[in-house]
Amino acid sequence: MATPILVTGAAGFIGFHVARRLLAEGRTVVGVDSFSSYYDPRLKEARFARLSEFPGFTGLRFDLADALATRQLFDRHGFRTALHLAAQPGVRYALTNPEAYASANLTAFVNILEGCRHTRTEHLVYASSSSVYGANTKLPFSEADPVDQPISLYAATKRSNELMAHAYAHLFGLPCTGLRFFTVYGPWGRPDMAIYRFTDRIARGEPIEVAAGGEVRRDFTYVDDAVEAVIRVLAGSPPAPARQEMRGPDGSPVAPIRLLNIGGDRPSDLNRVVALIESELGRRAVRLTTALPPGDVVSTSSDASSFAALYGRVSPTSLEQGIASFVAWYRSYHEPGHIRASGSDPVPD
Repeated sequence: MATPILVTGAAGFIGFHVARRLLAEGRTVVGVDSFSSYYDPRLKEARFARLSEFPGFTGLRFDLADALATRQLFDRHGFRTALHLAAQPGVRYALTNPEAYASANLTAFVNILEGCRHTRTEHLVYASSSSVYGANTKLPFSEADPVDQPISLYAATKRSNELMAHAYAHLFGLPCTGLRFFTVYGPWGRPDMAIYRFTDRIARGEPIEVAAGGEVRRDFTYVDDAVEAVIRVLAGSPPAPARQEMRGPDGSPVAPIRLLNIGGDRPSDLNRVVALIESELGRRAVRLTTALPPGDVVSTSSDASSFAALYGRVSPTSLEQGIASFVAWYRSYHEPGHIRASGSDPVPD
């Protein structure tokens, strides 16, 4: 029997999509999720239920911050490849619940690193975030840019993950690839993010809060494109052992590690996003303009050239097509019984 791939955060947005793609291709997946209540767990249950329809899926429910349970997970399965997507997401939630980030993004990540180390996992692929670019103003963001000015706790924990992975790669020869995702959206998305919340409120005839007059720009990445990128990384060779001649964003001179931007490479402002949602719903939005919240940046844009050089270019899904697909899913999902979007996220992560 083939060794399974570990997918943490399998009931989460990106984790669900990647796990489903792997399972559809005939791979065996062990999916782990804690089913936190950050947003309505019913959406996570619905995702998990669909994964459970595949015979190759084993679903486990526990908190990766539990060191013993995580160690037992690795000892039991001996993963050769681990995809760590579980995390406490969101920029603004950290202003009132910082402990959640310490547990889910730091303690749990140490446990994943330890599990990989002791069972000699051949490749750890983990989720970082475009948020690590923090106060940088040079666009597009490149992996070679300095990232020492985080402006949110979430960003600080994700940058910490990158540094922790580098240390383990150097000390124990653990090959690691960190993926800096740029505002992933699409069907089965997170209810706390802007596209979902805008759609939900416009559909209900409720006002939407639009930060900075809608001039906020994000490198929106359709989920299928993000999944394709992840699949290529998983299928490719892990970062090579350290070589002193290695320099730049594709590696480290002292550790087998990579950091890669995963972005749509076509930034759009919130005004365009709202207009496309209005067109798909056939309803006009009632707008309330708000200030840019603490921890948010005005613009993000990804330089995807490092990924393309290693794995080929992923042709981006247009924002028009992506939003049309999301709104179609939103309607089908909420027809039988509406699950209310929760939280407050007037601009996207």
